[in-house]
Amino acid sequence: MEYRKLGRSDIKVSAICLGTMTWGIQNSEAEGFEQMDYALDQGINFFDTAEMYPVAPKADTYGRTEEIIGNWFAARGNRDKVVLATKIVGPNKERFAYIRGGDTRFNKDHITAAVDTSLKRLKTDYIDLYQLHWPDRATNDFRGLAYEQKPDAAETPVEETLEALDEVVKAGKVRQVGLSNENPWGAMRFITASEAGRGPRMAAVQNPYNLLNRSFETRMAEVALREDCGLMAYAPLAAGTLSGKYLNDQWPEGARRTLWPDNTRYQGPQADAATAAYVKLAQDHGLDPAHLAHAFVLTRPFVTASIIGATKMEQLKLDLQAKDVVLSDEVLAGIEAIHKDYTYPCP
Repeated sequence: MEYRKLGRSDIKVSAICLGTMTWGIQNSEAEGFEQMDYALDQGINFFDTAEMYPVAPKADTYGRTEEIIGNWFAARGNRDKVVLATKIVGPNKERFAYIRGGDTRFNKDHITAAVDTSLKRLKTDYIDLYQLHWPDRATNDFRGLAYEQKPDAAETPVEETLEALDEVVKAGKVRQVGLSNENPWGAMRFITASEAGRGPRMAAVQNPYNLLNRSFETRMAEVALREDCGLMAYAPLAAGTLSGKYLNDQWPEGARRTLWPDNTRYQGPQADAATAAYVKLAQDHGLDPAHLAHAFVLTRPFVTASIIGATKMEQLKLDLQAKDVVLSDEVLAGIEAIHKDYTYPCP
């Protein structure tokens, strides 16, 4: 397993990070334990979760994923072997009215409360990487490339957020801080304010990145490299799409698209055509399509870690094999040719 520096800290994390968002809905606690045991045995020391997990989020499962991880720490006694990342829910009154009254701003009250409750669920006294799950402002945070200005939208000033994060860091509750679903303007505002002494420096940014959505390359890659704020790439398989399992109108039993058909982020004619092309490229070169997709993400210079998630152990084992896959120049050229024909089909 390859290990990479987390930002400018002295923390080394595995290039593959274990995602956990299915634990508590699609996966039982026992299955979560099995995945963590296996991942740690394979050299993965980096786990990522969030207070709102599992996904799809709802009030009666809120915090359950963190509880599963905390129970595993308590049962195994191995907290010191894991670099643990979690996230605070961003503002969204309509979806998260059950979390701290629904107005979950990135201010002192909410950050302190969120950190303390996460620590309790995780059965630990510190979090290695604490991330802001999405921006506390109106921006194109989850999908779409165009930015629409909304000058009257509520937001918490970056400086206020950093000062609140500084308090939990100084209290020893958090070691490093990071962003998620962020854009260049936001990332640089946080970094600039940190350099001005307003709070801790962002060590990572967790954004989507995969063969169907390479927008990070033009929007954030320079920030990641120049500012040592590397990408934690989520959805490297585009929610399983790049495995090819949904092609030809297939709806596998228990798959996320089957369970939640309204989540159309990686669906549509362009997405299907691009996926078919990538699957064919992999097969033409004797590669598993999932290995092609994972290996591509792992080899990008701005990536700190690729977050993999699986509902079945055989999926997890298959995904982990990608760390040893070498993509030839011919395969990389084939990827670029497909990307030219299908540029950002799923931003």
